[in-house]
Order: sequence, then C-alpha cells, then structure tokens
Amino acid sequence: MRRTDWLRLSDVWRGVARILLPLLVALAASAPFAVTFAAATDAATDASGAAADTADINYDISVRIDPVARTIEGRTVITAKTPEELTLVLGRRFEVMQARADGAPLGPAAVTGKMRTWRIPANKQIPRRIEVHWRGELSALDTALDHPQTLGANEPVSSAAGTFLPDSSGWYPYIADKLASYRVSIDLPAGQRGIVPGRLVEESESAEGYHARFEFPSPTGGIDLMAGPYTVETLMMRGAGGKPIQLRTYFHPQIAELAPGYLEAVKGYIDLYESWIGEYPFTEFSVVSSPTPTGFGMPTLTYLGIEVLRLPFIRATSLGHEVLHNWWGNGVYPDYAQGNWSEGLTTFMADYAYKERESPEAAREMRRGWLRDFAALAPGQDAPLSTFTSRTHGASQIVGYNKAAMMFSMLRDLLGRETFDRALRTFWREQRFRITSWADLRQAFEAASGRDLRGFFDQWLTRPGAPVVRIAEATRAKSDSGYRVTVALEQAAPVYRLRVPVAIRTGEGEEFHTLDLESGRETFTLETRALPLEVTLDPDLRLFRRLTPDEAPPILRQVMVDRTTVTVLLPESGEARAAAETLAGKLQNRALKLVSAADSLPVAPALVIGLHEQVDAWLARHQLPERPEVARGKGSAQAWSVRRPDGGTLAVVSARDAASLAALIRPLPHYGRQSYVVFDGAKAIERGAWPTRAQVVKLE
Repeated sequence: MRRTDWLRLSDVWRGVARILLPLLVALAASAPFAVTFAAATDAATDASGAAADTADINYDISVRIDPVARTIEGRTVITAKTPEELTLVLGRRFEVMQARADGAPLGPAAVTGKMRTWRIPANKQIPRRIEVHWRGELSALDTALDHPQTLGANEPVSSAAGTFLPDSSGWYPYIADKLASYRVSIDLPAGQRGIVPGRLVEESESAEGYHARFEFPSPTGGIDLMAGPYTVETLMMRGAGGKPIQLRTYFHPQIAELAPGYLEAVKGYIDLYESWIGEYPFTEFSVVSSPTPTGFGMPTLTYLGIEVLRLPFIRATSLGHEVLHNWWGNGVYPDYAQGNWSEGLTTFMADYAYKERESPEAAREMRRGWLRDFAALAPGQDAPLSTFTSRTHGASQIVGYNKAAMMFSMLRDLLGRETFDRALRTFWREQRFRITSWADLRQAFEAASGRDLRGFFDQWLTRPGAPVVRIAEATRAKSDSGYRVTVALEQAAPVYRLRVPVAIRTGEGEEFHTLDLESGRETFTLETRALPLEVTLDPDLRLFRRLTPDEAPPILRQVMVDRTTVTVLLPESGEARAAAETLAGKLQNRALKLVSAADSLPVAPALVIGLHEQVDAWLARHQLPERPEVARGKGSAQAWSVRRPDGGTLAVVSARDAASLAALIRPLPHYGRQSYVVFDGAKAIERGAWPTRAQVVKLE
C-alpha cells in the first residue's frame, strides 16, 4: 500500500446488517466484550457495485501478534486468477515454516536487501493457490524517533504501547507489482486492539484475547497493520444517498477525551467532499493514534502520533487532508511511474481550500509561502513535477505538494471554478479504484472544458524549475480616452506560455489585467481613464514562478534544504557543542559541511549555531548584520535569517546556554518557513517572515 504522507474497500451492508450495525458497534466499543458482528451476506460490493474480490489477486491472512514478546505468526492463502509467472515476496527477517504454490513446495528464495523472493512459474490452471505459514520477531518500538525518521522507516515494530507493520517491511507474503483484495484476521492479547485498512466485519474480546477480521474487496496496493491499547469510540453517519458510514477513533487512553471532537470533524469533512467530488468510497473511517510522531493516510483511516493529535489545529488542517486522501490517492491511485498527482491535488483541495474559506488574505499568504519555499531551493533541487513520487525531504515536498497545488490553482483560474469542479467529479466517477496518471487527469479537464491543455500540463509537469518573470519597462502617455500604459514583460529561457497578472494603480484605485506572455519579451498596451501611477507584477501571487532575490526574503528553510549549505558550530566542546551538532543535523537531515569559525564564509548558504556571546562576537568579527531587534533580549533562544552582503543567505541560531540550545532540537526544524523565531525553552513565543517586496515600477 502506498501510504499518503503527512498525511482502498467500500461496500454497502444490506438487510439486517443495516438495522443492527449501530447497536452492534456500540456493544463492540465497550470493554471487555464478547460480541461478534458481521455483514449479513458474504456478497459484499464495492463502491461501484461490483462483487467483492474482483481483483486478480486475493489474500486471506491470519496473524497472531504478541506485542510484549514482539513475535508474529501468520498463515496466508493467496488466490490468483492469472496464469502468468508470479513473484512472491516476504521480509527476510521472517522464517517460512511451510510454503506451497499450485500444490508443489516452494523452492529456495532469492535474497535482495531486506526481502526474499520466489519465482512461481506460469500456470494456465486457474484459480491458483499459494499457501505460506511464517513467523518471526518484530523490532522494538522506538518512541524517540522524530517524524522524518519515522516517515522513512520500514521496520515492523512492536511493544505494549503500539505495533506498526508497514507494508514496505514485507511483514506478510505478497505478490509483487500486483493490486490485490484481501481479508485479514488479527489475534492479539487481551487489552490490545488491531486494525488494517478496510471494513471491520467481525470483532470479539474475552479474557483469552482479542480477535478482529477486516475485508478490503477492491484492488489495492498493500496492507499496513496497527495495534495498541486502544479505547475505541464510534459515530455512525449517513453519507450520500443515505449510505451508513461508521466512524471510529482508536485512541490511547491518555487522549481518549479527544475522540468526540475528532469524530465530528471527520463527519464534517466527509460531508464536504461528498458534496464537492462525489460519494465517499468506503463504509468507514478511523483515526488511529500512534506512540511515535507518525502522520500517515491510508484507505479508511489515518495514523497520527499522540502528540500530533493533541495539537489544537490538527482537526482544522491535517485531518481533512487525510480524509480527502480517501478520494485522491486511496480511492483513485496515482501511476507513480509517471508522477504522483494525488498529493498536490489533495493539498489544493484541503490545506489551501481551508485557507480560501478563511479569507482571501489567508489564501494569498499560503501562496506567498509556497513561492518563498521554492525560492529557497538551490539549482538542481527543483526537479520536474512528473518525477515526484513521495515526500522524502523538504525539497520534494516543495515540488510535489506546493508546486502541484499552485498548478491546480492556476488551472482553476484558467478554466473557471464550475468547469474545474465538473472535471474532478467526472474523473472521480470514472476512475475509482484505478491506477491513473497525470495524462488521465489532463484528459478529464480537457473533456470538461473543450480545450487542448497539453501545453499547460507539459510545461508545468516536465520542466524543472519555474519561470522567472520581470517588468522590463513601463511607461505612460496621454491618450484620447485618458492614458495609455505600455508594459514590457520579460521571462528567462526556457519560455513558458503564461497568464501574467498585473495591477495598475491610478489616482482612483487599482485596475487588474491578465497579460498572455508567450515569448521571451513582449510589450502590452493598456488604457486607463485616471492617471496611472505604478505597475505591479502579480500583486496577488497567483502565478507560480521563481521570485527574484528582491522579492523573496530570506527564510530559515533555505539553509535546511540547500545541499551546498555550510555549517559553523561556535561551541568548541562540551554539552553546548554536542547540542549544536545534533541540532545542525536535524535541521539539514544530511552530513554536515563544517567550516571553522575563524574562516571566511564561502558564497553559499550558511548556518551558524552558538551561545549568545559567541554569536555576537562572530557576527562582529565577520562584519555581518548584528542580531535583529525583533530577536534581541527575548526568550531563551532565537533563530533568524538574513541576506549577507555577498548575496548569500545566513541563518543564525543563538541560545542562552547548552540546555536552551538542546531544547530547540525537536521544534526548530518545523519553522523553516519563518525568517525569525524566538523560543522560551521548546516553545516558540514569537515568529514571522520578513516582508515580501513586490515588483513595482513607478510611472512617470
């Protein structure tokens, strides 16, 4: 399963199941309990009405997990309705007790990295049957990992506090490069509860232990399993057409009181996106807590860290993003070989949409942040959008999430909101549970608009970087109707076809125009009635472009994502030196390029970390701008960015003592969009970005 980062099954229960479900779920939520519930019929249907298990591959998996002993034992029966040669994969750490394919024992496996594989010869007699009995030991859960470390890990981990078996760990035998439907039965000790994406069709608990069975009848890419000492709360809602949708929270006891608020928020998001896109494709959605700082979205659920769930803004932001992934990413699958469109579209319809609902100013500020982030990328980091598959570092997020989201914003500006939304509804209706590419998405917008959009998609998807546009010249002259304004726009190669917004400020207000720039330099003539005073390029920041140095203020992220960044650690030894080195590593997430405090800085982004007296002395010695007024004498630590006289970016982290420096290790990496942050311990008490300067030409 391709998890959507932070940040597939559907069927309709019939007959008696529809009547009994609310009562049975309420009983199931109490503990201890000994009740089993299941659909009244095995003929489950997916969102399109097709029979269950329509995929060529189906898994029937039974696993028993002991979180304290960190052991797992499982049995899998794989049914294949295809005659071709198959590749069976299982994590190398697991021992195969018995395995047969089409009635014959499996031969020896080939080992590649952390996986072992078997080639199963083609067989025309279908359906085929592959049986595997396996067991193994799970890694210990490490709650000290930060979010990037958790995001990049693919180890199956377990403890009494929680179990997480990512699909990428190979925790169960699967057929490579094939979508599959599945049934998974989970057995755990009493007090533990487990979940995989899908429909919960059976659940029971007694003194002997816990049992649950899940089904996912639509083809999907893999299975992640989560377990923990969860308290489960439920809410039944009615979706489009009256379809029952079961909402659940699987929360650790220390955050159980948050459940009602999360359930109501999920209900609101499902209502929103059903009215915007179309019917929710599944019969349930769960919010599952993790003892580590995870942020994953999967079909029918999201897996978020306990501390993340406690943040007051998560319900209004990231939660909706993960719910929306059940349409984009886990309801319609991206063709990763041709680029992942789902993160950008989800960012546009969730994070950005919430800002638009808040105010035009909030939406503009988000666009400003996207452009500032992109301006922080060094040449070579601004890869083509078509190459983005998933977030692996800050640069990939800036391209795959932010650039893609702004591309959708520009497309909506081009086509109009009504046409844009109609295209998305059609795309959803026709592509559910299918693997789709950027080309499929383009064709949906072309069909809705009647326009050829190949040029638009090609330039924004296949080219690295972004256009650089500037006002080369602007003049005014009197005309018969008032005044004539002549504006010359230039763009650097390669040439884009751009719709460039400009504003003309007159003595009576502002006039807005959109200019079609299709060559390296073009001149446009505009008429105004009142005296024109100045011309501003893209005043509302609606065009994705690389901001010029004068337009883009320095932000902390620049030293974080630029691989040419050099680092100066001012403490020479002791706890302060250790804290400074750890902090620098967390900020850059790569091997440090250290420069001596006595050396001159190269023309590259630079990060300087030290105690207050050390920082002030170093800045003075190198004749660099002193500590800004906004950060002077405040809190226990400050971080700020500044443009150096040689044009490079300098980021400075200054702390009162070693403990204050160490307190920044977890929080500071999350403030890359800021130009300055002031901390009291680990809490940010002030933050902000230096003002963006618009391209303005005064008319004379």
